[in-house]
Amino acid sequence: MATPRSPGYPVLIIGAGRGGSALLEMFMEDNLVRVIAIADTNPDAPGIHLAKRLGIPTYTDPVEALQAGKGHPDCIVYNLSHDDSIADKASEIFGGQRVASGPEVKLFWQMVTNLKQVKSELEASQNQLQAIIYNAMDGIITINEAGEVQGFNPAAEHIFGYPQQDILGKNVNILMPDPTRSAHDGFIQRYIQTGQAKIMGVSGREVTAVRKNGEQFPMEVSISEMVLGGLRYFVGIVRDITERKLAEQKIAHLAHYDYLTDLPNRALFLSSLEHSMLLAKRNNYKTAVLFLDLDGFKQVNDTQGHDAGDLLLQFVAKRLKHVIRESDTVARVGGDEFTFVLNNAESNEGVALVANKIIAALSEPFDLKGQRCHIGGSIGIAICPDDAGNLDQLIRQADEAMYLAKQSGKNTHRFYSDVLQKQSGE
Repeated sequence: MATPRSPGYPVLIIGAGRGGSALLEMFMEDNLVRVIAIADTNPDAPGIHLAKRLGIPTYTDPVEALQAGKGHPDCIVYNLSHDDSIADKASEIFGGQRVASGPEVKLFWQMVTNLKQVKSELEASQNQLQAIIYNAMDGIITINEAGEVQGFNPAAEHIFGYPQQDILGKNVNILMPDPTRSAHDGFIQRYIQTGQAKIMGVSGREVTAVRKNGEQFPMEVSISEMVLGGLRYFVGIVRDITERKLAEQKIAHLAHYDYLTDLPNRALFLSSLEHSMLLAKRNNYKTAVLFLDLDGFKQVNDTQGHDAGDLLLQFVAKRLKHVIRESDTVARVGGDEFTFVLNNAESNEGVALVANKIIAALSEPFDLKGQRCHIGGSIGIAICPDDAGNLDQLIRQADEAMYLAKQSGKNTHRFYSDVLQKQSGE
């Protein structure tokens, strides 16, 4: 079946061996050339079979082929046969028309072969590059100087939720939240004019991006510049770091919060107390430290098992959080020990009221998967700056007051001042 061809310069090929067949194949890829016929004395020559498949006239008599080409006076004859008389026959028929043959055809063939090899290598390189871009796990976005998206690989489609056909030609600022979106075009122009940029050439800069559905997410981006065909482009390698950020937040949370109750741990408690003591000194008010030790917890843990003990601690934590103000702190510092920081403690009576609320909250029975249990709490209290202005000393004083509460019958509270009074009485 004939292959439709655009009009091109007429060419006649004499010799349909390996060289003629390759020349025909090359010419069929170029719209500037139109092969009008091919001839070879061997009807089984590879070029003859190829020409028949392409619908190109074939001849076994080269002179007959030349006669058939008389209708194309501007025709170029490529003589790849070993018959040197072809040139004379062509001159007779075409009136002196130049025929490419001998060394000329050989040189031309070598040039064509080299060009085809270069083309093949370029295509292979381009295909390899496209495969890398297509299969890359990171998003690859290419924009021009106007900020318009020119390239958007599948990973970028997955990250942002835009199919490639919907994003090509659009301004890349569609992927950014305000105020970055509004300022982006100015960033590009300023870089083009001055060469100064905040993120150009910076590897792994963290920014905020926007998906098609409007969801904002943390993204890592590295941007580089390239010039292709005299035009400037910017290539961005982007990576969704949402999962990494969540993992970092989880690690940071675990470093400052108790894994079981999700209350602040000892480290965060000490940091909060230090901050509160500084504020108390600056603003001339008092800070109270409460040290709570549960009464009866060990019995629950020993008789009902550690799972029941852990569940009890979680229930206790929830009750304690509801007793104090949002501005105050409750922490689990180990085992069944809890500490509190009460900011701006106006009076000892007010602090005692909070302590009694804590004890009352603990006095209500707990349901541990169908098993009810009762516990209590002994609380020690130290006041800054009345008792101490030193963090470690204040905590030690609250601890001593807690032991006095236990010695006083448990399920009650005592101030450090009560410890001093007892010591002086002894």
